[in-house]
Amino acid sequence: MTQAGHIYLIDDDESMRTSLCRMLREVGYIVEDFSSAFTFLEHSLPVSPAVILLDMQMPDMTGLDLQEKLLQLGRKTPIVFISGQSHPHQIVKSLKKGAIDFLFKPFNLEDLLKTVAEALELDRRQLMRISKEVETKKCYAMLTPREKEVCFWLVKGLLNKDIAVKLGTTDATIKVHKARVMEKMHAESVQTLVVKYLESELENLQNH
Repeated sequence: MTQAGHIYLIDDDESMRTSLCRMLREVGYIVEDFSSAFTFLEHSLPVSPAVILLDMQMPDMTGLDLQEKLLQLGRKTPIVFISGQSHPHQIVKSLKKGAIDFLFKPFNLEDLLKTVAEALELDRRQLMRISKEVETKKCYAMLTPREKEVCFWLVKGLLNKDIAVKLGTTDATIKVHKARVMEKMHAESVQTLVVKYLESELENLQNH
């Protein structure tokens, strides 16, 4: 049975990489392994859902350095740290910066598989959220400037007649604009429109 998920394994310990690759592939994951953070940055392509299994202590670039670099690059693949020995401040720092978990070597396979499954599920949800956001922004881009204004005031909770006053037009005109906004934004209610608007941070796109 093939698990839906991609694992990037980054560890400078060759025997560790070999055994982990074998175990993870046996349960059906697609595994790409890298001996250093640099080779990962050079050769890996972002796919989703995925998880990065990352050794903390590596000679060329530590796991924390790579985590920092990925944040700068905007790569949001969940990270699970694996480590022989780490200072408490490294663990705290990595978790603060969004690492999913920290496993100490030697860890048992069951713990690893549980953490990997959780990280992949998180990445899957992240991907769905981003897809929805892209879709909403595409719909929003189809609104006319006036419809965007009406959308903005609807989200703020104003009624048609109040929006009409704000925009210096009639109630009937706003009603037409509102119907078009709802249709183009695929929103069956104002509540749905508000959720889409806020989740996709459309206010940042609104020119005021």
